[in-house]
Amino acid sequence: MDILVLSDSHGAVAPMIRAVELTAPNLIIHLGDCWRDGERLHTHFPDIPLEQVPGNCDFRPTEPAERLLVLRDKRILLCHGHTYGVKQSLVTAGFAAEEQQLDLFLFGHTHKPLVDRRGRTLFLNPGSIGDSTRPSYAVVTIQGGQLDGRTVWLA
Repeated sequence: MDILVLSDSHGAVAPMIRAVELTAPNLIIHLGDCWRDGERLHTHFPDIPLEQVPGNCDFRPTEPAERLLVLRDKRILLCHGHTYGVKQSLVTAGFAAEEQQLDLFLFGHTHKPLVDRRGRTLFLNPGSIGDSTRPSYAVVTIQGGQLDGRTVWLA
């Protein structure tokens, strides 16, 4: 299973479309900061499931700030990251990952790509697909009981 992870699109749908074309994912995850972009992307690829959470720039009071997915026995938390203070450190995120026994903690908000394994948990930030100079995204692969993730600069 290949999962495309996007965040902080801020109105830039074209780079998201390009990332989907390059990765041909089984699932798309949008981690907020612009919810509407996720919806627009889904109209281009309606056959690919989309999961998303709102960011600090999204006014979506009825949507949960985070979601827990279980995919192929892997516990994955989706959040934008602002509620965990990820611009300062990953301490609060680390406590949450431990408490919830997460295999993958997905977040955005910082606009900086990151892949960092701490114990059983992989912390992954795809960066900003909406960055006008250096857009980035992430690909998570779950195969044979193993979970792996990488960030990619969109050329």
